[in-house]
Amino acid sequence: MDNIIIIAVAALGGLGLVAAIVLYFIASKFKVIEDPKIDLVEESLPSANCGGCGYPGCRAFAEATVKQAKDERHLEGLNCPVGGNDVMQTVGKILGLEVEQQAPLIAVVRCNGSKANSPAKINYEGATSCTFAHALYAGEGGCPHGCLGLGDCVVVCEFDAIHMNDELGLPIVNDKCTACNACVEACPRDIIELRKKGPKGRRVFVSCINEEKGGIAKKNCEVACIGCSKCVKVCPHDAITMDNFLAYIDFEKCKLCRDCVEVCPTNAIHEVNFKPRKPKVPKEEKPKPKEASVVETIAEAAPSKENKEAPKEN
Repeated sequence: MDNIIIIAVAALGGLGLVAAIVLYFIASKFKVIEDPKIDLVEESLPSANCGGCGYPGCRAFAEATVKQAKDERHLEGLNCPVGGNDVMQTVGKILGLEVEQQAPLIAVVRCNGSKANSPAKINYEGATSCTFAHALYAGEGGCPHGCLGLGDCVVVCEFDAIHMNDELGLPIVNDKCTACNACVEACPRDIIELRKKGPKGRRVFVSCINEEKGGIAKKNCEVACIGCSKCVKVCPHDAITMDNFLAYIDFEKCKLCRDCVEVCPTNAIHEVNFKPRKPKVPKEEKPKPKEASVVETIAEAAPSKENKEAPKEN
């Protein structure tokens, strides 16, 4: 009996030893040696794991940067929006590459269909989710493209950069925005867009995405874009295009002159972080010279009575 136990233990021990040796050689054969720069790049990142870079986390982004730097010798197309230019410059130094400075972006809400501009025609009672409501109806104000106001964008924001304004019924973006793109993806109406901040955070954009004809769009919202094309005609930089009765301002071409803001008949174009414009003072017209009458002209030409009676000097 004792011999059987000893033999069984020895057999199991032998099998375990053989398996360990096999696994050791397999691990050695297929061992993946990671580039130590991956750890260095990951440590330089903000560890937000927000996905704004297009990768599932900071580790995946670090791996992508190291791989692209090794294969293509550039980091074009790779950017950490949370860390911004400072972090990307650090990453570039680690990888021995120069990184081009990128203009900071910020989320903008391209809808101004507030409770005042787009009064509710119905009262929605259901799940407090924009995605759910979007599948059911057009919206309380009737615009099929407007903000539903249920705050899916607020829920997904990890940086406290967007909040619902109860008075307006619209989300408001603040300066904490890191352009992580989470709110853009969460919005079922696609009304949130990342745009360049511009000098001092200034930006000009059409706060409407409704492509319906002017009359129909304005029926549901007082400040809808009606496709009048006035903004296109006055833009000196060819930054505005018109497509399907909707104007769009290209932030790469826009020079922030704000000519389009002044001519928009529905106030659909928004300007952010600008000082109020001074009212234009009408130019004073110069008074026209008074035309002399025929009588005055004859009187001036005729010699006066005093001149006639004056004695001639010798």
